[in-house]
Amino acid sequence: MLTKRIAFKIDQEPAMVKPARNYLAGMAEGLLIGLVLVLSLWALAFHFEHLLRPAYFGLSMVVFFLSAWGAMQFKPSVMENPLNIAIFWCCIALIFRLSDFSTHHADYFSKEVIATWLWIAPISQIGAHLVLRGIFPGLFRVQLASRRMVIVGMNRQGIALAKKVEFAPYADTEFLGFFEDRGMDRLSKEDRYRVLGKIESLAAYVKKHRVQSVYLSLPMTAQPRILEILDNLKDTTCSIYFVPDMFITDLIQGRSRSVCGVDVISVCDTPFRGFRSFLKRASDIIFSIAILLVISPLMILIALMVKSTSPGPVIFRQKRYGLDGEQIVIYKFRSMVVTEDGSTIQQATKNDLRITRLGAFLRRTSLDELPQFINVLQGRMSIVGPRPHAVAHNEMYRTLIKGYMVRHKVRPGITGWAQVNGLRGETDKLEKMQARVDFDLDYLRKWSLLLDVLIIVKTIRLVFKDSTAY
Repeated sequence: MLTKRIAFKIDQEPAMVKPARNYLAGMAEGLLIGLVLVLSLWALAFHFEHLLRPAYFGLSMVVFFLSAWGAMQFKPSVMENPLNIAIFWCCIALIFRLSDFSTHHADYFSKEVIATWLWIAPISQIGAHLVLRGIFPGLFRVQLASRRMVIVGMNRQGIALAKKVEFAPYADTEFLGFFEDRGMDRLSKEDRYRVLGKIESLAAYVKKHRVQSVYLSLPMTAQPRILEILDNLKDTTCSIYFVPDMFITDLIQGRSRSVCGVDVISVCDTPFRGFRSFLKRASDIIFSIAILLVISPLMILIALMVKSTSPGPVIFRQKRYGLDGEQIVIYKFRSMVVTEDGSTIQQATKNDLRITRLGAFLRRTSLDELPQFINVLQGRMSIVGPRPHAVAHNEMYRTLIKGYMVRHKVRPGITGWAQVNGLRGETDKLEKMQARVDFDLDYLRKWSLLLDVLIIVKTIRLVFKDSTAY
């Protein structure tokens, strides 16, 4: 009996949401939420004081900026957004309470206005989200379809997940298709979905089409196959989840979550989801603004010294890999007579002739990194995270070290867990880069705000006594 051979068609690149449309949808959401919060504040000020003091305009600008920047995305669960909003405003109320608001700010704000606004604002924000859900669902489907997913294994659990995602009106995921080795003749007609290819082509497809999420819906008996898949995906930045209930590998931010009502288990994910993401970004913005205000005179002095001591630009711009492996441009004070940013870049070594006399001092004290606080404000970097490497070095090391690209699940940092553990400076041996990657992945597993503070404190100590950077 001849076995029927099934030809799997590799579909053309899926239609992706254009960044401009996605940006406009997010901006529309942020502007509307910000407008609701500002108008509620102004209405209360007129109600209680019959006027609008200048201080309220200042507070309105801050509220509007934060809302426009950090507007929450729609979630499949109607209850998830109200919960996040309630937690956020409880934190705001706590900040007002700890700052002894009633004593020190009575000359600028009315206590009645602020106290009332702290419970009116979240109600208004929740109401605005519900209105947007009902009136403009099409607009936000554009915004929410930015995360692309594939499912490995066209079985009962995988098909159930695909159906849930496809028919969820506010799912933040776009389902592209399945990867399956079995023939389509083994499936019923109602269970047949688009097959993107065989499992062996999964990693190449994920890299080419920039897939953000891979869901493994495979039986327990397929453990060797699953390990092979996980091994192949280590050269990507996708988040990986199990649909069945199993743990067979070292987890990075392993935790259970629900995708359109289907329980999955993350294998490799970013630590910055939900409130953690807000906490990380808020701390980056607050600290970077404070630090830039303090160091701005020093940065001006360094810029003048760089310009006067050697020919060339003051700021050195170089392409690096950022969040999810996207290329970013980072800023540094120029410390060499060259500005290399090509396909081949030589690492700085001890007594490197390319380094200027001033540059040697700047690199040893890490003062050349100060312009990267601007990168932090831009959202390209974080204060603490895996150090970004030149694109040429990334392309080399990703072929030599398994799991190298996983370190890009978070924004790169000005300083990192590896650097404060003795891995700062040149990586002249593969073992050194392997150790650096191991510490970066350990940071992803263990992240907390306290760990970030510890790394910052250790970095300050290293600047004054470490001589390994050159």
